[in-house]
Amino acid sequence: MIRFHRVCKRYPGGYEALSEVTTHIRRGELAFITGRSGAGKSSFLKLVALVERASSGQVVVNGYDLGRVSRYNVPYHRRRVGFVYQEHRLLHDRTVFDNVALPLVVSGYDHREIGRRVRAALDKVNLLRYERAYPVTLSGGQQQRVGIARAVVNRPMLLLADEPTGNLDPELSREIMSLFREFNHVGVTALIATHDLALIRRLPHRILRLEGGRLVADVQGGER
Repeated sequence: MIRFHRVCKRYPGGYEALSEVTTHIRRGELAFITGRSGAGKSSFLKLVALVERASSGQVVVNGYDLGRVSRYNVPYHRRRVGFVYQEHRLLHDRTVFDNVALPLVVSGYDHREIGRRVRAALDKVNLLRYERAYPVTLSGGQQQRVGIARAVVNRPMLLLADEPTGNLDPELSREIMSLFREFNHVGVTALIATHDLALIRRLPHRILRLEGGRLVADVQGGER
């Protein structure tokens, strides 16, 4: 599903966020990327989502070499990828329903299909009864679940998350991680960047560790 071959990412000024990264995330897998702040986790996800492009090396997603994807086709790639952010990035002047519907509206879906998909997504994250509420009235955990519903409403083949539990307490963090595992169980490939080792090391999934932009470890979680 995701292949990196000797991938480097350099930013203006010469800062190298990723250096010679080679790895493979299989279709249907759930994997975590961990490392200290500045290790390259966010840059890794941005390359997969084509928010940014690699400076060198090859990034392949679902069989497509992202280095060959034209600017015109970038939006089509992103529609197949759901992205969950730490800070939610919700529109506070829109209802929960409208926030989740936004990707479908942009893609030009019929309003009846939008209603069906949005309510299905909200039901999956147990927020259907809040569809007419505004984000400011929700807790931090509920806002993050709205962000997850928005990310999956397009039924993406790939779900990316950048520190999705960074602002949550341990109990809410476990709830959010359970949601990602549920989506993975129905076939969605998931890649989650997190620094919460205490949480993820007990889960039976791969953990990729970055240090200074380099991939230094690739282990299987599942401590007892």
